[in-house]
Amino acid sequence: MSDGPILLVEDNPDDVLFTIRAFAKNHIRNEIVVASDGEQALRLLLPGEGQPLHPALILLDIKLPKVDGLEVLRAIRDDERTSSLPVVVLTTSSEERDIVESYRLGANSFVRKPVVFEEFVEAANVLGVYWLLVNQPAPPARNG
Repeated sequence: MSDGPILLVEDNPDDVLFTIRAFAKNHIRNEIVVASDGEQALRLLLPGEGQPLHPALILLDIKLPKVDGLEVLRAIRDDERTSSLPVVVLTTSSEERDIVESYRLGANSFVRKPVVFEEFVEAANVLGVYWLLVNQPAPPARNG
C-alpha cells in the first residue's frame, strides 16, 4: 500500500468535503493535503526551497483559480521531480477537449465527478484501491 499523502487540488470547498468524506467512508487512511488553487499546488510540489511534497496520488481539478489544472499538469510533467507522479484529473467537465488535452499532457486517468454522493463514494473506492493498493508507483526522483 502506498502510504504517502493524497494531494487534492480543488477550489470548491463542498467538493473538498465530499472527497474527504468519500475516502473516509472507504477506509482510505492516507493524509489528504488540499491545495485550493493551481498556484498553491505548484508551490507544494515544486517549491523553490525546502522539501517538495511527494504524494502517492494527485487528484486534480481542471477549472482552478490563479493557475488552471491543465497548466498544473503541464508543470508536473515537465519537472523531473514530479514527472512520474500519478495524476487523476477529477473534474465536473465532460468536454471532449478537456479530456483530450488532459491525456495529451500526461494525465494517468480522467474521471468525471459523480454528482450523487453514493456514486462518488464508489468512485473514490475504485480510485483508492487502484492507485494506492494495486498500482506500483515509480520511485521518487533524486536531486543531483
